[in-house]
Amino acid sequence: MNAFNRIRQRVWKQQPDKFFDCAIIEADGMQVETSAEKKHGIGINYKGQWGYHPLVVTLANTREPLFIVNRSGNRPSHEHSGFFFDLAVERCREAGYRKVVLRGDTDFSLTENFDRWDNDGVEFVFGVDAMPNLVKIAESAEKSAWKPMQRRREQKRPAAKPRAKRPRYNEKIVVENGYLNKKLVSEQIAEFEYQLDKCDRCYRVVVLKKEVHQTRGQLRLFDHEEPVYFFYITNASKQSKPTRQVVTDANARCNQENNISQLKQCALTAPLDNLTSNWAYMVIASLAWNLKVWLALMIDPSGRKDQKIEQAKTKAKLISMDFSTFRDRILMAPAQIIRRSRSVVFRLLTYRQSIDTLLLIESAARRPIQC
Repeated sequence: MNAFNRIRQRVWKQQPDKFFDCAIIEADGMQVETSAEKKHGIGINYKGQWGYHPLVVTLANTREPLFIVNRSGNRPSHEHSGFFFDLAVERCREAGYRKVVLRGDTDFSLTENFDRWDNDGVEFVFGVDAMPNLVKIAESAEKSAWKPMQRRREQKRPAAKPRAKRPRYNEKIVVENGYLNKKLVSEQIAEFEYQLDKCDRCYRVVVLKKEVHQTRGQLRLFDHEEPVYFFYITNASKQSKPTRQVVTDANARCNQENNISQLKQCALTAPLDNLTSNWAYMVIASLAWNLKVWLALMIDPSGRKDQKIEQAKTKAKLISMDFSTFRDRILMAPAQIIRRSRSVVFRLLTYRQSIDTLLLIESAARRPIQC
């Protein structure tokens, strides 16, 4: 992992100055199931699933796995996460990132580290369990403290010929069969200062209140329903991160689930016989995903203004591209390989739009990496 991260820093050094504004580090655990009975180190989780429970620490900016730690299947998600959070922060600062942000769900809200991270200048946004005392504070908040949560949605260009909207069959079936139907009616946000047991100071706690109506068929079940509360804790100031932005950043952590699902396709499996060998397999196989990201990062947009814009879009598209899509559309291009006395010729047998992306990657990767 350290070897991969040393190479990673050399690739990062080729990026523009804006790239180093902020590093967002995320961590999450996932279950790698196996039905084998003779694999050393396996365990059973609370769902009754046998296997391993690796910890994955990623850089959200580029979706790169910085650290993968294999653990027994019965270990909690947050185990060892504080140590590897610190290692990831150190790596990002060595690379030149001016700001580091840690994100995670409620399992990774490691309160014993908050003061230390705050003193070190590390910003964090974590989810917090809806504990009774927090819910009591939220319920006692004044009505003027709550503000509507406005979520920004991408503005799509209106179609030249607008089409009629298709009916929602799922909801129709739920209503006809009398299933329990939950509908989000409104969202409101507020914040307050709160000091946790293992902390020496207060931190901002942002609460998101969701009003959900429950119906069965055409009948509403309750006239007065209790709202659902979600809590997030951060050390960011109001000037740098408004209340709404805290919730938005915490929700953006959901993309970590997509990163893990992509790693399942190439790395997060357990084909070997013990915990350590499977850990080594996961780390080595994750190089396939790393190479995909590094090839995209090595693209340096050049040429005319329109060419730079197009190449920048291709670069961003490659970074966010799924692993299977990258493999099937970019790499698996039919070609004839001709070996000559002093050269090797790759003759492409067909053309498709992804061939331009492949040639762009080839021209970028052919240049030596600058140390």
